[in-house]
Amino acid sequence: MNLIERLILDVCRCIDESRFFTVRLYCQSPNLDVPYNFNMPDLSFLFSQYGRVVDLLPEMVLILDGESRILDTNKTAADELGVVAQPYRPKYIFDIIPEDERAVFRKVLPFSNQMNLETKFYKRDGSIIDVTGLVRLLRLGREKYWILFLRDITEEKRKELDLLRFSNVIHNTINPIQITDANGMMVYVNPGFEKVSGYSSIELIGKNPKILSSGKHGKGFWSEVWKQIISGKVWVGRVENRRKDGEPFFTELVISPIVDSHGVIAGYLGAHRDITEQIILEQQLVRSQRMESIGTLAAGIAHEVGNPLTAISSLVQVIQRTSTDGFAKEKLDLINSQINRIARIIRDLVDFSRPSTHVVKPAGINRIIKEALNIVQYGKKVKDITFTLELDEQLPEIAVVPDQIVQVFINILMNAVDSLDGRHGVITVLSRKNEQKIEVIIKDTGKGIESSALEKIFEPFYTTKTTGQGTGLGLWVSYGIVKSFGGDIFVESIPEQGSIFTLSFPIKGA
Repeated sequence: MNLIERLILDVCRCIDESRFFTVRLYCQSPNLDVPYNFNMPDLSFLFSQYGRVVDLLPEMVLILDGESRILDTNKTAADELGVVAQPYRPKYIFDIIPEDERAVFRKVLPFSNQMNLETKFYKRDGSIIDVTGLVRLLRLGREKYWILFLRDITEEKRKELDLLRFSNVIHNTINPIQITDANGMMVYVNPGFEKVSGYSSIELIGKNPKILSSGKHGKGFWSEVWKQIISGKVWVGRVENRRKDGEPFFTELVISPIVDSHGVIAGYLGAHRDITEQIILEQQLVRSQRMESIGTLAAGIAHEVGNPLTAISSLVQVIQRTSTDGFAKEKLDLINSQINRIARIIRDLVDFSRPSTHVVKPAGINRIIKEALNIVQYGKKVKDITFTLELDEQLPEIAVVPDQIVQVFINILMNAVDSLDGRHGVITVLSRKNEQKIEVIIKDTGKGIESSALEKIFEPFYTTKTTGQGTGLGLWVSYGIVKSFGGDIFVESIPEQGSIFTLSFPIKGA
C-alpha cells in the first residue's frame, strides 16, 4: 500500500471520528446500483477492489509534507485548484493561498494535531474561493504529514454577505418594516417600526398586527388584502393604525410574500412609509380651504340677513310696547328670543369672516386661562364639577389677541361643562412647553364624542347638541382664531370616558 493509500486510511478514520463528512461509495452490482456506506473494517477491501475512494468525494483533499509541499490531491482538488502533484517540481500550499491569508495558515500547521480551518484558495482560473474544513496532522515514523479536507463555501459566503447587507438595510432604514410568518404573526420589526408604533419589539414579536388596528378598516378590507397576498401577489395601499398611546398614524404599506425555494409562502414583509404628517397637512389644507370659502359666504349672508333682521326686530319691539294682549306678548317674546339667536349667529359669522381689528401683543397664556375659567366656573351648570389647574408658571409669552383667546377657552370649557350634562365630573386644564410651542390641554370626564363626529367637529353649523342648545359655530370660530395666530387644535375622545382638546401656540420670537 503506497503513501496516499496509507494516509487515506487515516483520513477516513478522521472523517468517521469527527463525523464532519459522510463518505458514500456506489458499488457496481450485477443487478443494480447499491448505495454503500463504508466504515473502518471495509477500507482495505475497498482499496484493493476499487482503488482511490478519495477521488469519489465532492470535497477537496490535499496531502502536505512537513515543508508544506503538496504531495497529492484528490480529483476534486485537482479539477478545482489546478494542482497536480509532481515529485520533481513540487508545488507549495502557499502558491494557491492569497498572500493576506498565508500568515494564518503558517500558524495553524506547526502546532495543531487536528483543527477546523477557514481560508481562501486560488482556483484554476485565478479567481478566489472561500473554503472550510478539517486539518489533520499524521505521523508516519519520523515524518509529519498534513491532510486538508476542505469544501468550497464561496456561494454560502456570498449568500451570507447578501443576507447581512439585506438585514442591515432593513434594520437601519427609517421606514417602518415588519416581517410576519405565514400565519401573519410578527417575527421581526425594525427600530423604525418601533418608533412609529410606540411599541418595543418585545411587545410586538409573536403578536398579530391587529394589535395596531385603528378600527377604520373593516373585515372586508383585510379579507381582500389576504386574498391577494396568499395568492403570491404584492398588495399596495394606505392604512390607518393606532400607536400604543392611542394616537393615529398613517402609512403607505407594501406587503410582499416571502417565498422559499419550493415556491411555498414562508411569511410576509410589510414595508411602510409614514405619511402621518402628510395626511394631517392634507386635512388642514382641506379644512382651511373650506373655512375660507365659508368665510366669504358668511360675510355675504351676514350682510343680506342682518338688515332685514334689524327691521323685523324693530317692528317686534314696537308691537310689544303697544300691545296689551297677553297671548300676543308671549308670542312676541318668543319671536324676539329667536331673533336674538339669529343675531348671535350673524355676529359669530361676521367676527370670523372679517379681519380682526384687535392688536396682537405679547401675553401670558396662564393669565388668559385663569380669566376664561373665572367666567365659566360661576355658572349654574358647574356646581357639581371640579376644576383642576396644572399650569407651568415658567412659560414664555405668546403673541395673540388676549380677548379672542379668552373666547376660545370659554367655548371649549363650556363644551366640557355641557358634556358632563349636570353630573359630577372633573375638568382639568394643563399648560406646558413642548419644544418651540406652548400647549394648553383641556380634559373632561364627560360623555365623549363618537369617532364619526370627530372628523366634523370643527365644521361650521355642526353640533352634537340638541336643537336650540348650540349654533355649531363655537369650535369653528375657535379653530379659525387659533389658526390665525399660527397655532392649532387637536381633539381626542373616547365615548363615555371624556375628551381632550390640545391647543398649541408658537412661542413669541421662536
